Amino acid sequence: MRSVAEVHLRDVLASDLPVHFEHQSDPESARLSVTAPHDRAAFEAHWTKILGDSTGVVRTIVADGEVAGSAFCWVQDGKREVGYRIGQGHWGKGIATAALSQLLAEVTERPLYATVAAHNPASRRVLEKCGFRQVDVERAGEVTMHVMRLD
Repeated sequence: MRSVAEVHLRDVLASDLPVHFEHQSDPESARLSVTAPHDRAAFEAHWTKILGDSTGVVRTIVADGEVAGSAFCWVQDGKREVGYRIGQGHWGKGIATAALSQLLAEVTERPLYATVAAHNPASRRVLEKCGFRQVDVERAGEVTMHVMRLD
């Protein structure tokens, strides 16, 4: 694994959105995250909603000066959850672990939850490196999802 010179989180800029759109449009990323890609209009509506949610935290991940993904925290069904998406060109470089660690330092509320598909072991490893432990298993259609928690 190549070491990353610098990974940091920052507020989302309008100029980041085309990159985030491309990341969520990637078929392999969608398969691993068990999320259907949005068309441009749905993507823009979704990001307008999440950026306007005062209870959430949404950050752009910058690695070596380049937009590499996004990290977020939101409330769903009364639980605070975290997630992230890294562009495929940045996979396997430790960026997700570094970015999630920084998000967890910013969001100090505990417990935090995350769900990860059983067919996405790399993302599960990121969560485990950041202290998450499996607390449940759920089914999402045909997909097994691991529910992870950080206390």
